[in-house]
Amino acid sequence: MKTIIKKISQAVQVVLLAPIKLPEKALSLLKYIAVGLGIMEKVLDGEEDDLTKTERKEGSDADNE
Repeated sequence: MKTIIKKISQAVQVVLLAPIKLPEKALSLLKYIAVGLGIMEKVLDGEEDDLTKTERKEGSDADNE
């Protein structure tokens, strides 16, 4: 899921940076999509970080007992 979102985000960024003429509504829509995908990436990264922190805490508790 994370890799799919990352690939779509990269594709949207390429379209936004390409020197092509698009209607203003299409550009604004692509900008909103890019922002939304960026937020989704950060949320997924945060969930992954939370999982690794939880695993570390559980592992450290087991070592102390």
